[in-house]
Amino acid sequence: MLLRDKVAIIHGAAGQIGSTVARRFAAEGARLFLCGRTADDVLALAADLRAAGHQAEGHQVDALDGDAVEAHAAMVFDRAGRIDVGFNAVGFDFVQGVPLLDIDVADFMFPIATGPQSQFLTSRAAARHMGPGGVVLTLSASPARLAVAGTSGFAVSLAAIEALTRTLSAELGPRGIRVVCLRPHRIGETLKAAPDLPMDPDKFIGFLEDMTLLKRLPTLDDVASAAAFMASDQAAAITGAVANLTCGMAVD
Repeated sequence: MLLRDKVAIIHGAAGQIGSTVARRFAAEGARLFLCGRTADDVLALAADLRAAGHQAEGHQVDALDGDAVEAHAAMVFDRAGRIDVGFNAVGFDFVQGVPLLDIDVADFMFPIATGPQSQFLTSRAAARHMGPGGVVLTLSASPARLAVAGTSGFAVSLAAIEALTRTLSAELGPRGIRVVCLRPHRIGETLKAAPDLPMDPDKFIGFLEDMTLLKRLPTLDDVASAAAFMASDQAAAITGAVANLTCGMAVD
């Protein structure tokens, strides 16, 4: 069990990525404190995990509310005596498919303001209570490294999150805390009927798959497996890094 007795906070835990990672962390032995903006969803997930014999609690926390995030991390530390892992899988709605010459400035700036801010707030709160061996996991996506039309402010926000990861790793490294960013390409199971770009959904999936070296999209399980490994002591020499989970869409 990679994460036996590790105490982990997961923000955005009720989402598709967050819930898959939560289930994997639980299976690997972690004690989970699950956070989400909607209480019912995280409480239901926590109850489901407890019914399966795992340790999990659900809490309503807005990842853009710095005071709430800090208070929650302090509560976890008081209750558990430690915080070993912090992961933010929070997603935001944003505008894509509109050329930069035409997009409204508010639509362009929204992901830039919200994504990095959320990652900063949750990473900082967890890290303040970590000792040596602690791990902060952030979440990016392939547009951080790509030149793709129509990605708007989303690509800029992802690049900022990866820069935040590097800066955090430099500042937290002397304390023995690692920081790693997970960067998947578009995940097949998360695709909705309305694609990110203006094209038929089936053609959009084929378009994404053809852009990768493996000719497939990463899965939720792929991301959860990488998250569990990076959060574990087996990855003790990895920090300041981006885990490239793009199936070869972006080549580092």
